[in-house]
Amino acid sequence: MTDKVIIFDTTLRDGEQSPGCSMTVPQKLRMARTLAGMGVDVIEAGFAAASPQDFDAVREVARTVRGSTICSLARCNPGDIDAAARALEPAEKKRLHVFIATSPIHMQHKLNMSKAEVLARAVEGVRLARTHVDNVEFSAEDAIRSEPEFLAEVMAAVIEAGATTFNVPDTVGYTTPEEMGRLIAYLKARLPAESPVVLSAHCHDDLGMAVANSLAAVKAGARQVECTVNGIGERAGNCALEEVVMAIKTRSDFFGVDSGIDTRKLYPASRQLAAIIGSFVPANKAIVGDNAFAHEAGIHQHGMLANRETYEIMRPEDVGISRSTLVLGKHSGRHALADRVRELGFSLSETEIEQLFGRFKNLADRKRQVFDADIEALIAGEQRDHAGPWRLDRLHIASGLGEGHLPTASVSMTGPEGQTAQEAAIGDGPVDAALKAMARATNTEFELVGMRIRSISEGEDAQGEAELTARIDGVQLAGRGVDTDIVAACARAFVEILNRAHRRQTTPTATLPRQISAAI
Repeated sequence: MTDKVIIFDTTLRDGEQSPGCSMTVPQKLRMARTLAGMGVDVIEAGFAAASPQDFDAVREVARTVRGSTICSLARCNPGDIDAAARALEPAEKKRLHVFIATSPIHMQHKLNMSKAEVLARAVEGVRLARTHVDNVEFSAEDAIRSEPEFLAEVMAAVIEAGATTFNVPDTVGYTTPEEMGRLIAYLKARLPAESPVVLSAHCHDDLGMAVANSLAAVKAGARQVECTVNGIGERAGNCALEEVVMAIKTRSDFFGVDSGIDTRKLYPASRQLAAIIGSFVPANKAIVGDNAFAHEAGIHQHGMLANRETYEIMRPEDVGISRSTLVLGKHSGRHALADRVRELGFSLSETEIEQLFGRFKNLADRKRQVFDADIEALIAGEQRDHAGPWRLDRLHIASGLGEGHLPTASVSMTGPEGQTAQEAAIGDGPVDAALKAMARATNTEFELVGMRIRSISEGEDAQGEAELTARIDGVQLAGRGVDTDIVAACARAFVEILNRAHRRQTTPTATLPRQISAAI
């Protein structure tokens, strides 16, 4: 019988802590539904004590999402644990996840606590969490740089106090696969006989080894992996869910375990998250990147034509990437669109299909051919959260070459109180002029940090996808826009940035003291 590896997704908590990856409550709820539909075992919905918005997100996910266990992170103190328990109350299945640092450097310089004090706090935290729920996970923050003997002592104490999962985080992405495997084996050998306690791995990617370290943990006996969609997370990110899941599936002969994830939903989930946080998925990203199943070298193409297994160890269909290209046109009906959406791996309600169909018809009037990628972009645009006061109603651009032809832009925008703001600006180019006009209309000072543009599908009438990064009030924010006009796509991306900036200004700040890290 194949062992089951629990997939613990922390996209909505650790992933969201990455700069530029913040999500609103509706966005988190939308992503949580996708994760549950994929078969994720545990969804860490947030850090309930961090802010009112985090509390609301955890509570809304707990109230709405079924199938998966819903989890909230908490430090080992009564205030955090109480907030997490209250947020999780509506959940069908719930887990409290408590943590405290156990490495010498963290205990001395961050906590200013002795080993005995840390051990006592860990036990108290787990005992208190068990008064609220039966499913309690304990994480030893910075476990990799902890003394193995002390880590084992902490593990034994928290298990006796009622912890059902013991998590080993590589908080700073420091370890190697050999070291991780050795530590997991060391801890596993010290578990009580026939213990039902699950050992877990939580790896960061600072040295590019998060997935490898997680897989080494699995090979050594860990039966939970903590990961995020697209590997988003603090600094270099977390272990990528899609990569560890497909490694386990593709090399089941080696690992001897199964994840239970519906891998056909990996690609749609990846694209949905990218749309929500306003970022591209790198073309060379394993499993879900545009080049993951592309073959350009002649010898590779020859081998593929003879037998696809010569150069493909996975089928695109296994991760939800469709082989078809041209699918629909301006004369296609609603049912044809709905069927194609389902084939692409997306689950939309009848209302959402109706809204999507209107956007599809508008696009089909402008494009001779509509590709799968176009439909995916429409769905992503439909599912984007446009919460914020600003809406771009009209954009007019004038550009040209030669002396006397200055790029200009005029915009009309709807503001917070429903008022209309109209402005115009001159720029170094049409995009620069458009952004400056929008900044004037919204009375915003900004610095453009980066801009990336790509074609979504094929042909001269392909949709363009723009990703902008801008700094407003010292904070770097990202936005993403799609349109057949690339200048309009950039303008849509900038609207998202403006609305993200507004939400930051109007959302209550986190209550966590700055010196206390929410990372594990």
